[in-house]
Amino acid sequence: MDQADRQITTSSPQKARLRLTFGLGFVALFLSLSAAVSVGAVSVPLPTVWGIMLHKIAPGLITPDWSAGRDAIVWDIRFPRAILACLVGAGLAIVGASLQAVTRNPLADPHLLGISAGGAFGAILALLHTGLFIGLLTVPFMAFLGALGATLIVLSVAQFAAATTADRLVLAGVAVSFIVMSGANVLIFLGDPRAVHTVVFWMLGGLGLAQWSQLIYPLIILLLCGAYLWANAGNLNAMTVGDETAATLGIPVGRFRLTVFVVGAMITGVMVAFSGIIGFVGLMIPHIVRLIVGGDYTRVLPVSALCGAIFLLWADIFARTVMAPDDIPIGIVTGLIGGVFFVWLLRRNPV
Repeated sequence: MDQADRQITTSSPQKARLRLTFGLGFVALFLSLSAAVSVGAVSVPLPTVWGIMLHKIAPGLITPDWSAGRDAIVWDIRFPRAILACLVGAGLAIVGASLQAVTRNPLADPHLLGISAGGAFGAILALLHTGLFIGLLTVPFMAFLGALGATLIVLSVAQFAAATTADRLVLAGVAVSFIVMSGANVLIFLGDPRAVHTVVFWMLGGLGLAQWSQLIYPLIILLLCGAYLWANAGNLNAMTVGDETAATLGIPVGRFRLTVFVVGAMITGVMVAFSGIIGFVGLMIPHIVRLIVGGDYTRVLPVSALCGAIFLLWADIFARTVMAPDDIPIGIVTGLIGGVFFVWLLRRNPV
């Protein structure tokens, strides 16, 4: 058996396992999406959920036998919310995976590095002080600028404080996050008191404001930025080995790392603009995915997107049902789970 035959024999089981992982992942995503739409203060049977979905996608295919109220609950309220959960979960997961590669830091996460706080700062500034000067795009645009600014501040602080190790980089991010959130609190203090309840949404995270007309913005950003990261999966693999190895392969290390930070800030900023601060998704999901599919980023990124979407769907289900009929902010749920995972990760992989 020559070398080519051995490679084919070795790669076939891996490809079969990857196809099985993707197949199971998409089935789990569909079932989770269906459950998220079905469960709530008013329970809707799954056949009705699927019937409404088919009727909206292909009118006339089936005869509606449900009430107009259920139709509105399923299609106008719960479906946009569930799809936003998928987009935000997928986006934060691939950002966390990418940051962990370019920083070679297992604790890298848009929440811990202050990027989410920067996005919230920009969103609050737009809502309370600048006004919607470019329409509906104002909040996502300002959130992106805030996330990008926080990213640059973290990198500057890390360089200033000679924070070259993994733990010191995280500490620099936590410090910047506190500073940025203090600035956000000042904006709230100086803003209209009647609007405070609105900005609390961005402080604690929530998906209850999802609307069909606004989902196109996080979808486009996720597709474009996700495609860029996936196309550069080989570079991300090289960056996990080390800067010197990546440089010997012809990768412009500094420019590529900065580009990934900017792309991550763009994804995080837009997601935060529509969901508020939802922490630890980008920290947890990539580690779990690597246990399933290994460390190759051609597999890590798409599987992280799938798992991130599924995780946030179930976190939202829990947030809507644990104190029904009231919703608790989803950031509380992910923070609770992520905090426990963080402690486990510190114990398992000391940095």
